[in-house]
Amino acid sequence: MMEQMTIGQLAAAAGVNVETVRYYQRRALLAAPSRPNGGIGRYPAAALTRLRFIKRAQSLGFTLEDVQALLSLDDGRNCAAAREIGEHKLAEVRDRLQALRVLEAALTDLVTRCSTARRKVTCPLIASLLTPEASSA
Repeated sequence: MMEQMTIGQLAAAAGVNVETVRYYQRRALLAAPSRPNGGIGRYPAAALTRLRFIKRAQSLGFTLEDVQALLSLDDGRNCAAAREIGEHKLAEVRDRLQALRVLEAALTDLVTRCSTARRKVTCPLIASLLTPEASSA
């Protein structure tokens, strides 16, 4: 692995766009690189580790605000606070899963009704979406 990287090398190594790196810098999630005498900025290997952390956290559903909070807790003494953030995210995911299960059941019912509604002029799925009570399902 390279010791020092340009922004393009860093972005490529992390699998992100250069503008993503710049955006994370503006959000103070990633430090700006050192620029010796106005030269090309060079990022240390730790920047790649941090960038990968951000992307992994996002893939688990953490917002950038969550990521910033987690990064601020990374001193080995704040595991309870980090766990609390994780528990909050887990509760959100479970709520979304429950909502998706309800949605799945409603769509399963509509698709089943569509497949059994032969020779009807109106499709049950379309008809149910046209009725006001469908939006509350």
